[in-house]
Amino acid sequence: MTDTSIRPAVAADVPAVKAVTDAAFHHYIERIGLVPAPMEYDHAANVAAGRVFVTGEPVAGLVVVIREADHLYLDEVAVHPDAQGTGLGRLLLTWVERYARELGLPEVRLLTNALMRENQKLYERYGYEVVERRAEGPYDRIHYRKRLNSPPMG
Repeated sequence: MTDTSIRPAVAADVPAVKAVTDAAFHHYIERIGLVPAPMEYDHAANVAAGRVFVTGEPVAGLVVVIREADHLYLDEVAVHPDAQGTGLGRLLLTWVERYARELGLPEVRLLTNALMRENQKLYERYGYEVVERRAEGPYDRIHYRKRLNSPPMG
């Protein structure tokens, strides 16, 4: 799979975006005692705003990104459980970094729930550094950033 296989989501993708998000995050409900925030997003609004990029036919992975003045915020990365372990997550993270560079942004920021330990290991392995940990409403979150003055992944 190549980066060219990542495309902007369209309205017809909304059911798949919801299905992949729900499948990717559902197993965390019991662990964190809450529905993970991405499962409650307005996927149609995010798609309409041009924030969602998908890969696979049918859709197997996606990212939700928000352009800020000084960084690209990676609001969600989701890979369907059937596609986990195939390198799709790495492909998506590499694409996000490339996209941020194309937009002229110096860093990517993201967060994850403190109880999603697998995500923490993944982000740290790919060069993201912890900025802070803080409670936001009922969520205990770890905030990360990756400065893009380093060479791209992959």
